[in-house]
Amino acid sequence: MNKVTKNNPNLFQSLKKVSGWTSISRVFGLLRDIATTSLLGASYLHDIFVVILKIPNLFRRFFAEGAFNQAFIPVYSDYVREGDDKDSKDFLDSLFGTLLVFLFSFVVLVLIFSPFVVMLFAPGFYADPIKQSISVDILRVMFPYLALISLVAFASGIQNTHSKFSIPAATPIIFNLSLIITAFSIAPKYEIPVYPLAWSVLVAGFIQLLIQFSPLSAINRIPIPKINFSHPGVKKVLHVMLPAIFAGGIMQINILIDTIFASLLETGSPTWLYISDRLIQLPMGIFAIAIGTVLLPLLSNIDFKKNKLYFIESVKKGQKMVLLIGLPSCIGIYYCAENIISTIFYRGEFSNFDVIKTSLSLEILALGLPFFMLMKILIPAFFSRKLTKIPVAIAFISLVLNIILNYLFAFVYGYGHVGIAIGSSIAAFVSVLILELILTRDGLIELKNPFNRFNISLLLSCILLATFLYNFNQYFDFLTMASFDRIKILFIEIIFSILLYFICIKIFLGKELKKLIA
Repeated sequence: MNKVTKNNPNLFQSLKKVSGWTSISRVFGLLRDIATTSLLGASYLHDIFVVILKIPNLFRRFFAEGAFNQAFIPVYSDYVREGDDKDSKDFLDSLFGTLLVFLFSFVVLVLIFSPFVVMLFAPGFYADPIKQSISVDILRVMFPYLALISLVAFASGIQNTHSKFSIPAATPIIFNLSLIITAFSIAPKYEIPVYPLAWSVLVAGFIQLLIQFSPLSAINRIPIPKINFSHPGVKKVLHVMLPAIFAGGIMQINILIDTIFASLLETGSPTWLYISDRLIQLPMGIFAIAIGTVLLPLLSNIDFKKNKLYFIESVKKGQKMVLLIGLPSCIGIYYCAENIISTIFYRGEFSNFDVIKTSLSLEILALGLPFFMLMKILIPAFFSRKLTKIPVAIAFISLVLNIILNYLFAFVYGYGHVGIAIGSSIAAFVSVLILELILTRDGLIELKNPFNRFNISLLLSCILLATFLYNFNQYFDFLTMASFDRIKILFIEIIFSILLYFICIKIFLGKELKKLIA
């Protein structure tokens, strides 16, 4: 018999906690990017910084926030559901010991072979002796951050399983504050300011880890490292994690492919793509990643056989929430790309030319935004049931497609960094299409009348929003306006857009909107 599990936290209530703190973190992330681009512009130093920073962040998503949590949370949820604190604690201790051994070994290995890693990730830098030397130096400073942030992700996974979302969502603020302070007050005093920025990344990692002790202590879940590779729980995590690493790893290899191609393009390309991606990550983090963060433990705590209808309803609600925010975000960023870039970044060393180049790639990534967001919702539907083969296969398809499209659009057709954005967006669209078809085949998504009230309401609201933005932008040229005028006009444009869209949604959807967020 299918029945709703009442002890699971409400999706929307948990989402408010995560998205609230994530919103604050993303604002600080935006301030961080303003600080670094104002300091370095789209110079080769900023190219080096953003590309090398991607290396520990790539492995962080590879091992920690991605594959590790997708494997760890469902297994740990089983221990929590059984209610044996001793077994739960023993599992956490054994897994913590395993994680420490691996992280220490991996970090040491990368530090030893740093020149090879730079050559692999950024061949365009390796050909230049100055870029090569600086890249290797800051990689050796920043890469230990991987170990620290992976332990933070472990602590966050424990808290999320216990429906404690606030501290994990707020933790990235520390990272952003560290770089902001360094970029404004310390880095300008150095001849090569990228070095103090690199050290601030490492300092941020230590602070982020330290603040996890208090919330873990509050739920009596501070792990004590224990070397026990044969623990059955550890084996279960590894069993799920290995294909998850492969799936997540392929997704991260997509990022690596983008980075490699960008490093081979004209100077500034990595920075233009980085800023475009960072702005896309704003709605991604506040909504899609936040929903996915809440959805994975929620789905993992559902007994699928007994509560299949509740599982299906939770996935459906997650998708609707993403579309409700993702589609207007796509439209808003697409029509306001140049306005946003010029208002936020057009200062210091970041030039008029950089604004135009960045806005072009931002427009293309905006078109792929709904699909990037949906992937964060659909993947937990598989991993929460410990089904790993399908995400692996789709990730592999995405990888091959991304490589082919990046090469074609960036080099054969000559679109440069914009071609990389085109390839990424198309690959995301294809991945989501396949995931949706498989979930439909498995009965987890029902194909009903597409002309239902939700879809029509969403379509009409988005058409009205696009019409408003298109006409509004005919009257303003942001590149010729004074800085304060840009801020004022963009603020008015955003406020009117939000009000217009949500008034339309509320009128068209009526009581169905309340049901969605209930």
